[in-house]
Amino acid sequence: MALSRSCLCESRFARQRSTRSSAGAMFLASLLYCGAGAVQGQTIRVDAVPEHSTNSIVPTRALGAGIDRLPYGAADKLFVEPMVKEVLSAGWQTVSYRQNTELHVEAWHWNPAGTWSDPRGKGYFTGSATPGDLIRHSYGYPLPHRGVTHDDGTDMVGYSRLTDGDKDTYWKSNPYLTQAFTGEDDSLHPQWIFLDLTSRQDISAIRIAWAEPYAKKYLVQYWTGEDPIKKPAIGAWQTFPGGAVPDGKGGTAMLQLASAPVSVQWVRVLMTQSSNTCDTHGSADRRNCLGYAIGEIYLGTTTSDGKFHDLIRHTPDQDQTATYCSSVDPWHEPADLDEHAGDQVGFDLFFTSGFTRGLPAMIPIAMLYGTPEDSAAEISYIEKRGYPISYVEMGEEPDGHYTTPEDYGALYLQWATALHKVDPKLKLGGPIFTGVNKDVEAWPDAQGKTSWTTRFIDYLKSHGRLPDLAFFSFEHYPMEPCKIPWSSLYDEANLVTHITQVWREDGVPANIPLFITESNIAWQSEEAYVDIWGALWLADYVGAFLGNGGDAVYFFHYLPLGVHRGCNESLGTFGLFSTDTNLQVEQPLSQYFASQLINLDWVQPGDGAHRLFPAASDIQDAAGHVLVTVYAALRPDGQWSLLIVNKDQENSHAVRIAFDGLKSSSAGNFAGSVRMVTFGSAQYQWRPLVGGGKADPDGPPARSTIAASSTTQYELPAASITVLTGAVSQAK
Repeated sequence: MALSRSCLCESRFARQRSTRSSAGAMFLASLLYCGAGAVQGQTIRVDAVPEHSTNSIVPTRALGAGIDRLPYGAADKLFVEPMVKEVLSAGWQTVSYRQNTELHVEAWHWNPAGTWSDPRGKGYFTGSATPGDLIRHSYGYPLPHRGVTHDDGTDMVGYSRLTDGDKDTYWKSNPYLTQAFTGEDDSLHPQWIFLDLTSRQDISAIRIAWAEPYAKKYLVQYWTGEDPIKKPAIGAWQTFPGGAVPDGKGGTAMLQLASAPVSVQWVRVLMTQSSNTCDTHGSADRRNCLGYAIGEIYLGTTTSDGKFHDLIRHTPDQDQTATYCSSVDPWHEPADLDEHAGDQVGFDLFFTSGFTRGLPAMIPIAMLYGTPEDSAAEISYIEKRGYPISYVEMGEEPDGHYTTPEDYGALYLQWATALHKVDPKLKLGGPIFTGVNKDVEAWPDAQGKTSWTTRFIDYLKSHGRLPDLAFFSFEHYPMEPCKIPWSSLYDEANLVTHITQVWREDGVPANIPLFITESNIAWQSEEAYVDIWGALWLADYVGAFLGNGGDAVYFFHYLPLGVHRGCNESLGTFGLFSTDTNLQVEQPLSQYFASQLINLDWVQPGDGAHRLFPAASDIQDAAGHVLVTVYAALRPDGQWSLLIVNKDQENSHAVRIAFDGLKSSSAGNFAGSVRMVTFGSAQYQWRPLVGGGKADPDGPPARSTIAASSTTQYELPAASITVLTGAVSQAK
């Protein structure tokens, strides 16, 4: 049973509204006050003081969706006019092109036509900047010098060459992180590999089969904390007593790390000076001679008779002992192509299909596993075609690839220089963090700083290049897969508000916009996506982020890929529709209807500016959870629109609505004709079936018109989204 909160005093309310920057958070913390115009009982109050507006958004720029890599053959089924019409009906506006090849440690041939750096037809590929045949499809090339077993996408496209048991393969670091390209000493961008033994093992020796170029100076270390990936700020890399090598000679190096075995799980090789000798690809390209390369690595103990006992599993698959690396050389060859791993839709098909609505689109460039020349050619190609670009995202999820902020910063500046030579007006940004709810941490630097964002911003500032960061982007997947009870719905508004505060506290300047360029409930599908829960979460997330100063959101995934099995064999999807086996739409799902309420009802479609204001209800449960959240917009047509989410699964609530801070001391109210749109369990229910499931009923939302006055109460059904839109007048 929901409990109404008692009134608070007007003086407290006035103190809380003292500054514009804090008005939103303070208003949400406490609304009701005793004084003229106060409304008793269950109430929604809007702080309509013009100076307290928390944000201004334009729908065509702030409300978008993402198109990602598609299964092989899917693009030809989805990029057709009937599908475009279905998808656009959800109302999302601008589009972000998501880059999945970088997620999978692949080189991306955004244009199948181009040139290889090696005349023999391999090496570093640069797509052709000259428009020719329309590009409908593009694909990824898994990198042959990969040093990571598990990437942050799927583990179906590769494995580490460090423990694959093949002496002819090798890991090699990215040459663009060497002094020849960064202009900085290599010790400022140390490269590393580390191994996960899965549990503590006794270690006293290591054997490194170096390839070319090898490390002349390096350290072998172990982690003192619990987990260097999940808890990088808790612990340190400690050098083994025999782990410092100041004059490495390459070849196969055998090191006695300690006289007695040390119990460790994580072991790292940190490299700071290269031999600059050339790898197997020859000396014609200087990139072949920069960085570090290791053919195979062995770790274990030695016995008194000098025999080495290796603990590493050497297999060319995911069962190998897992290794991780700082970077990967983007060198590859035609034989590495794996088009069946998925289709990065060709830019011509993307821009001409209709999905972008002709609006400027956000596009990516391959930075972690690409070259500046290729990215510059990509921009040149798109602009020669006349396709409008809104923003350019630089790379993809460096935190998921264990990239240090300084390494990402060094690449960022090289690519920014190359791209701005093509077009000085380009708006570049990143770092496109994976979906996180807290600060992204890195191993402590020399000053003890662990905040990834702080160090990245510091790197740009120290090089006088902060203006090259036109926006700060990240993904939002706030829930842990398979663990999404109804009660977790109460967390979203706080989670998304908190993470925006974190980035500002980390040093992202207030004048740099914050974009969530990919978002949904979690990173693995389940029934919550297709249940009414998914609709309520989506409305709450969008309202909370934009209402607290966020600049743009992009729903993921725009195109329908069908309902499939996820957590605990339950069915879910990242899309707006269920489909048949041929990817033809069967029915809209809950997030489709939520999308319509956000894009077509709450805001006024188009490019008019909407001002957002603090708003909240006094409806909480006995545990203090806010059950009804509210997001208020003053539209360009002069009407007020409230996006209201009732998270109470069992109870409806009748509320009165007051607008505070208008011209008189009295609270304002909706007056005259008010449009009411409601979407809840009466309009939609997901019904799981053995081997499938469907929605019944399956919309549409209920629509009505109310003749409103100061005494009108508005019924919010249990587990529902409601949009109220109308004019506001002063109470008399």
